[in-house]
Amino acid sequence: MAASAGSGEAALAAALADVPDLSRLLETDPALKPYAGDFQRRYKLFTQTLKNIEECEGGIDEFSKSYESFGVHRCADGGLYCKEWAPGAEGVFLTGDFNGWNPFSYPYKKLEYGKWELYIPPKNNKSSVVPHGSKLKVVITSKSGEILYRISPWAKYVVRESDNVNYDWMQWDPENPYQFKHSRPRKPKSLRIYESHVGISSSEGKIASYKHFTCNILPRIKDLGYNCIQLMAIMEHAYYASFGYQVTSFFAASSRYGTPDELKELVDTAHSMGIIVLLDVVHSHASKNSEDGLNKFDGTDSCYFHSGPRGNHELWDSRLFAYSRWEVLRFLLSNLRWWLEEYRFDGFRFDGVTSMLYHHHGMGQGFSGDYNEYFGLQVDEDSLVYLMLANYLVHSVYPDCITIAEDVSGMPALCCPITQGGGGFDYRLAMAIPDKWIQILKEFKDEDWNMGNIVHTLINRRYLEKCIAYAESHDQALVGDKTLAFWLMDAEMYTNMSVLSPLTLVIDRGIQLHKMIRLITHALGGEGYLNFMGNEFGHPEWLDFPRKGNNESYHYARRQFHLTDDELLRYKFLNNFDKDMNKLEERFGWLSAPQRNMEDIRDWTIIQISFLSLLNIMAVLILFWYTFQAEWVLCFKIWIYQTEGDKICLQRIQILILCSCI
Repeated sequence: MAASAGSGEAALAAALADVPDLSRLLETDPALKPYAGDFQRRYKLFTQTLKNIEECEGGIDEFSKSYESFGVHRCADGGLYCKEWAPGAEGVFLTGDFNGWNPFSYPYKKLEYGKWELYIPPKNNKSSVVPHGSKLKVVITSKSGEILYRISPWAKYVVRESDNVNYDWMQWDPENPYQFKHSRPRKPKSLRIYESHVGISSSEGKIASYKHFTCNILPRIKDLGYNCIQLMAIMEHAYYASFGYQVTSFFAASSRYGTPDELKELVDTAHSMGIIVLLDVVHSHASKNSEDGLNKFDGTDSCYFHSGPRGNHELWDSRLFAYSRWEVLRFLLSNLRWWLEEYRFDGFRFDGVTSMLYHHHGMGQGFSGDYNEYFGLQVDEDSLVYLMLANYLVHSVYPDCITIAEDVSGMPALCCPITQGGGGFDYRLAMAIPDKWIQILKEFKDEDWNMGNIVHTLINRRYLEKCIAYAESHDQALVGDKTLAFWLMDAEMYTNMSVLSPLTLVIDRGIQLHKMIRLITHALGGEGYLNFMGNEFGHPEWLDFPRKGNNESYHYARRQFHLTDDELLRYKFLNNFDKDMNKLEERFGWLSAPQRNMEDIRDWTIIQISFLSLLNIMAVLILFWYTFQAEWVLCFKIWIYQTEGDKICLQRIQILILCSCI
């Protein structure tokens, strides 16, 4: 036993020596000490990969700018330089409009490590052989003798014309590209995110444009008090109904909404309003499309992905990246750098992180919080190291960049600094909160709501790991599910939302609970807040993209913002409340208030009783006083906020009393 204890102490000492700030993580959470070796191994894999990149590529800064050479580029002399990675190919060629679609007239030269390059001299007048707007294809001759027409993985612009099934690759090289006019806003202290989808942002049954979003939606977002936009479905995806989660061209901004320059104008205009813009980045998997996607680019089952069963996600029917491969790291890290540099995004929300972290991808697994679930052979450390490299890169290039992990598992230290052995994310989504609200509305009567259980769910997060709280996101708006507004008011939203009709009990209750659920989530749920577009005013319909099952209808693939502008409809009350809630947070900053570790508070039992009593008092005030404006309540809130001493969660709890101002 003594020898075993000595061995454990030696292993802990070795881990503390290798991971610079691991001691801080273990001080915060001593229960992680048995897993110090796991943090040590992950950190050493990260540092070794970083060292290899430094020695072989001149550093991660140069490595992540590989989009400047890979793909197709016009040179200073008017010539064209082309480069691809196709390790399984026998030959690589470039074809297109420029050579009458002759598949073999422009062969690439084979280089080391599966790379291929081609230089095409300029015309006599020094102009490019491949002008802006030309259609192109990479031709691959496979080892089995097949001739494959492919879109370059590095293509910057792809379009689908008329009724074509597949996308076409177009050379995007305008003579006068968009010039940014505004600098990036400073990183906000309190993050209030408006989750958005450009295509559904119109009230008309069509795909809305970048221009429409810039002119019509950005002013609404600003007016509502959000300081951050999270743009979904920007990376090109052939299937619109995939919500952008089946990416086909990783470097191309979706052309269904407009041109790359129009997306740049959107981001630039948001910046002029003081709003930062995050990209919903999908590096967890890729579409199985081959003719206009990344799959089987060089004719093999692998290339960018694992071969065999490990390379397929059974639930999503998609391909899974081989994160340990050198060129895959180059591709994905350069992809992040591209969106930061070319479009000036301010950070990323990483989709599907749970799927990346574990070999089981979270399928058929429940996460109870037992620490053994987060360590050991079930963890895909290749993926985890990639995420550490990604966070290291974006925060090195732009220190104010924000990264958010969509992780339902609750992996410890995912949102801790890399120097502590953590994943390096700034925030994770508090995904248990919307599930709790849906459970309550489905299973409990109003009088059976357990405030203690609600508050526990809202504040149950890892100490010093920031969370983005939300009552509902796009997931709850999708067809087959229900938004909170629909759970609360259902069919009466179609018949009794006019101020000219009597206020029914269903609508009265629904509006007030809709407000209260958002307010308590905003106040207690995290260090950031998220809302999906339209949900702030209780959008009356679910979201359903055109597909065979609905006769390709766009009727539900839209957001009816005009409902909030109609003075005769009650949607305006929910919209105005959302605005007031955000503006109040801007004034008092409860999202950015420091976390308190409850274990450090003395006499916690007494405080807990007082805490729950206060919440119940607030609930009574809410139910009976919601129609009154009480100036003294605001004064009382300010007094509580400024009170010194042992505040517990008062900087968050105090906002609840404002519900009486509804």
